[in-house]
Amino acid sequence: MVEFTTEPFELDTFPPHAAAARRAVDEAGLAVAVGPFGTGAEGEAEQVLAAVTTLLRESLDAGATRISVQVSVLDETEDGGSP
Repeated sequence: MVEFTTEPFELDTFPPHAAAARRAVDEAGLAVAVGPFGTGAEGEAEQVLAAVTTLLRESLDAGATRISVQVSVLDETEDGGSP
């Protein structure tokens, strides 16, 4: 699982760096959940890692000045799966 936020925040528009970050996780095939303080995406480890690389590169290229990223390994029992 990855959680991320891109800056600068622009409340009146959806900035290009935020669109680039969202596109990176969508195109990776991750399950995306947008929250009030950031976006979360879940998938297989290799999918998530590849998406993070793309997210960082493309968001910075699109004008992000800061990207906060947290990657967590979920125990399968946390999401209802079997261990």
